[in-house]
Amino acid sequence: MFSFNVLRTMRQPNHRMRRHKEKHVNYDVSDSISLSALESYFSDDYFHFGDVVNPPAESDRQAEVIWKLLSLEQDSSVLELGCGYGRITNRLAEKGARVTGLDVSSILLKRAEEDAAERGVDVEYVLDDMRSLPWRDRFDAAFLWYTTFGYFDDADNERVLREVASSLRKGGSLLIDHPNRVVALQHKLPICYVAQRHDDVRFDILSNDVLSDRSKLERIIVRGGCVRRTHLSFRQYGFSDFVRMLRSAGFETVEAYEQEGGTFTSDSSRLVVVGYK
Repeated sequence: MFSFNVLRTMRQPNHRMRRHKEKHVNYDVSDSISLSALESYFSDDYFHFGDVVNPPAESDRQAEVIWKLLSLEQDSSVLELGCGYGRITNRLAEKGARVTGLDVSSILLKRAEEDAAERGVDVEYVLDDMRSLPWRDRFDAAFLWYTTFGYFDDADNERVLREVASSLRKGGSLLIDHPNRVVALQHKLPICYVAQRHDDVRFDILSNDVLSDRSKLERIIVRGGCVRRTHLSFRQYGFSDFVRMLRSAGFETVEAYEQEGGTFTSDSSRLVVVGYK
């Protein structure tokens, strides 16, 4: 039996399994997240609850939205940053795109490769840091889906955008899916989201730091008789922030949509930004 109970759908990415009963990971989440903390958060626990949080039909729908918003075609060269276990990457490959996925979690990348093999698609998966990309003028499009942007401080977040811009060909496009800051600040926090798979339970406790403009997430995993805790935070940005940052990174025009690809409004739960180089 699978169930997922939340007040609002959020993304993202847990902690390496240990044999003892409980593990705390404590670090400063005021300005940035370390790569080791990201790797701990995006572990096999994240994959374990993946189809509960994002059922296959929902992932199919999201892949279709990305395909349309980026105007992808057969043989389009596409980069996903923070690709996780490949739930979107491999679906775009099935639709005919030539896809590369990058992530800091070796555990999730292995899952992505296994899923690609099962689907019979050829996807390049790379273990690396999105702040320092190895490509120049290679891709037609790139995207960061499901709150994959904003983990670092402002300087490094903007560095990510510059690296993506350098990786795109002239005329290329970048899509970023991010929570709508206006809506997020309207809710009384903290909020607890609960996901259950059989006897395993995941609790996500979300709060906002209004001084740093960061959302903070404490994740508690109860699985196999063990309890694991991890933390994540991300910087909240509004559309005007994205316009400023993307233009500074080399994108000429910037557009806003809601998560289904329709018109963005102040009431939209998500902000999808598309920049054109």
